[in-house]
Amino acid sequence: MPRQGAPADGGPPAEDRRHVVRRRWLTAIIIVLLIGVPAGYLVVSAEQSRSSGRDKEAKVAAHQVRSGWPSRVQRSIYEVPVPDWSSGVGFYETNNWRTSRLYVQFTTNPVDLDFFLKAIGSSRSELTPGVSVGERDAHVAGWSWAPDRHWYGTTHDQPDPRPTQDVTVDLTDPAKPRVYVVSTATP
Repeated sequence: MPRQGAPADGGPPAEDRRHVVRRRWLTAIIIVLLIGVPAGYLVVSAEQSRSSGRDKEAKVAAHQVRSGWPSRVQRSIYEVPVPDWSSGVGFYETNNWRTSRLYVQFTTNPVDLDFFLKAIGSSRSELTPGVSVGERDAHVAGWSWAPDRHWYGTTHDQPDPRPTQDVTVDLTDPAKPRVYVVSTATP
């Protein structure tokens, strides 16, 4: 007479219910790990890639200054040290085989204006009445110079390959100077 739990033909004993449940749970977990996790990763990765493409498309489609901070790399290459506490920051970059330009605008305070001018190698004493940004650059950036404002400008020339900065400052409200910069690099 065969023992209980052992098949009549003498093969391996039948699994009890606890082992069957544990084996099925283990199989389900392995399936989730092998299929579900990579599938979830693909969905997240695709969404990030799509978002990145939209951001790049927006940058390429821009035709004038848009809100946002230029990257640290851009600020470093074009030597435009936007003060940390600035507001109303916007930028636009153009590149071609001859010239690259970074257009930046921001509102700051008198102390940070002095810091900015010193950082680019200039000073407030070098600001002269009038606009130093050329008409072509103003048109590209979408800037206009209202005649009822107090405009002061300077151009900071540097030897190639370092960029040249045309800086125009609206000092109508001396407590909140508005700065417009075109930094031109010729590689």
